[in-house]
Amino acid sequence: MASVDWKKEIKPLIKKYKGKQHPLDHHYNPYELLVMVVLSAQDSDRNINKIAPELFAAFPDMAALSRADSDSLFPFVQKVRSSRKKTKWLLEIAAQLKQDKNIPTTLEELTALPGIGRKSANVIKREMGVEAEGIIVDLHVVRVAPRIGVAAGSDPKKLEKQMMEVFDAKDWGEVGMAISFLGREICRPSNPKCPECVMNKVCSFYKEMPS
Repeated sequence: MASVDWKKEIKPLIKKYKGKQHPLDHHYNPYELLVMVVLSAQDSDRNINKIAPELFAAFPDMAALSRADSDSLFPFVQKVRSSRKKTKWLLEIAAQLKQDKNIPTTLEELTALPGIGRKSANVIKREMGVEAEGIIVDLHVVRVAPRIGVAAGSDPKKLEKQMMEVFDAKDWGEVGMAISFLGREICRPSNPKCPECVMNKVCSFYKEMPS
């Protein structure tokens, strides 16, 4: 698969999903986005979307969250995985930022916040529409990128590094989310819908399937 021109072959996939909002229903609000991304670690987007309306009715912005304490915040996030830890992270973030306008947009500043790693920071940057500094590598990308053949291994950081070397920097912001959506909708763990996949002509997995 070394001969594949991935910069070119990924274009149809990027076109298919370009600009499609992340499954977290953040209403293009940077504050909601940041909070939901922190809460979604090791949990499902569906679960976070379910608890979000009441959470944001109680704490509509960073200023409101900065006035919260563990006792007032925890009841709204208690159904989230690792809720105690995430309550602590959110309170620390709010104490540090204090206002929505202080939400950072660089990878370095975002990953310096509690509970935000590279994947989360890349998601926030993509959804905020700021220039990408990396590629989103979520659980779907970890599974799908090696299956397609664009990268190898299972370590998110190593997969991201490989893909950053393969793809044009101008596509970094969209390519990870596009592969993620492909994994959610088409390239399922079992019974993938290979015949309708826009990547099937260059996909390692599809090429190795018995005809």
